[in-house]
Amino acid sequence: MFEEPAETALPWYQEVAGERALFEHAWRQRLPLMLKGPTGCGKSRFVEHMAARLGRPLVTVAAHEETSAVDLLGRYLIQGGETVWQDGPVTRAVRQGAILYVDEVAEARSDVVVVLHPLTDHRRQLFLDRRDELLVAPPEFMLVVSFNPGYQQGFKELKPSTRQRFVGLRFDYPEPPLEVTILCGETGIDERRAKALVALATKLRTLPQLGLAQPPSTRLLVGAATLMRAGVHPRLACRAAIVEPMTDDVELAEGLGDVVDLVF
Repeated sequence: MFEEPAETALPWYQEVAGERALFEHAWRQRLPLMLKGPTGCGKSRFVEHMAARLGRPLVTVAAHEETSAVDLLGRYLIQGGETVWQDGPVTRAVRQGAILYVDEVAEARSDVVVVLHPLTDHRRQLFLDRRDELLVAPPEFMLVVSFNPGYQQGFKELKPSTRQRFVGLRFDYPEPPLEVTILCGETGIDERRAKALVALATKLRTLPQLGLAQPPSTRLLVGAATLMRAGVHPRLACRAAIVEPMTDDVELAEGLGDVVDLVF
């Protein structure tokens, strides 16, 4: 049994629908966990919060198409005239009994996904072929992956043979009252301006004719709230933290700016 740390000692996180209990049960039962949801909705913060809550080190890998299995497992290096082995992040996480978080796993190359497979079933093993070494994950180790199904649609998808190795949690942007609570708790902004930010996001998320690649995320709202809390004018904060990160199209940015002006 672990001694649960005080909430004030943990990275701030607002629970939505019992996800903390599910994460803890998956960890105790040695089940890998898959988080699905749009960019900036709190997946990474949730993993950070739970690692601290469970008292486990967290090793994060930001997967992309250039990431290779060697990058994750480790390689031999020349140091001081000697050849030495250096663990990669996946190997290090297994040795430490850490929580291994692979963000945007659908972006990873196939050889990376194959490396992860033995860690997702009853074997919980990692084979280092360059060292001819077999590692068995300790009970405290947990594999967590995340991806954005909406973004990956029609581009890259996780194969069913990979998806069905995990238990899953679906994330989405919170309901407005909860998103207000998140902005206040995360940034210290007052409720009035938090409600205005959430109202702005709600408008932009429900206007598909804008042609946005992604709707404004809670992460963007946190950035705007942080600037506003520091004294930046609300319109300038929203343009810098929401409008500019969302588009490079000048006309679209002007349209988004008009919506900002209506709200603030």
